[in-house]
Amino acid sequence: MSKFKLVMFDMDGTLIKDRGIFVIAEKKGFKDKLIKKINNNTLDFYEKSIDIAKLSKGLIKNEIIDIFRSIKLSKNIEFVIKELKRYNIKTAIATDSYKFLADDLKERLGIDYTFANNLIINEGIITGELEIHNKELTKDIFSGNIYSICKSCALENLSKELGININETIAVGDGKVDIGMIKKAGLGIAYNALERVQKNADIVTNDLKIILEYI
Repeated sequence: MSKFKLVMFDMDGTLIKDRGIFVIAEKKGFKDKLIKKINNNTLDFYEKSIDIAKLSKGLIKNEIIDIFRSIKLSKNIEFVIKELKRYNIKTAIATDSYKFLADDLKERLGIDYTFANNLIINEGIITGELEIHNKELTKDIFSGNIYSICKSCALENLSKELGININETIAVGDGKVDIGMIKKAGLGIAYNALERVQKNADIVTNDLKIILEYI
């Protein structure tokens, strides 16, 4: 029996090869506006998420899902998920992207849980309003609570819900927003990650199959 009972994945750049909002922005013609908002250092990280969501106002949900589905999955991820299921290990997505996209990927890959921001949609049309996942915002960069989603909180809460010790979890990600859950998990994996993320991980890799060596 595996020591680990739960694997939580970041989505953009981890489960999929590209960042969903960038691909959507490119297809829908607001990439320059997106970059400008990302580079706006007058806003906190969670405020940027709320501001960026406004760029999607008026877009059709189903068209955005089609664009999202055009993004290639990361190498070996389908095999890895199937193997985790075979060992009865639960899987989850934690992303600062949008829940309707994470849920779509969840269904395609057979993942068990998703944690993400809720982009408000009315009769199939995106309103541009965002309900962020994180309800406990702080200025503590090490806690993860400065972001629209606190991934370490999501990992801890799901572990408690499932009756799993935090040391029985694996977290996989590539960005600064993932550092909290990577440090919190029993095994933290930096996948194709920034150097700062690598420094906070137990394992640094460019092949997701490495997860299977530890289960």
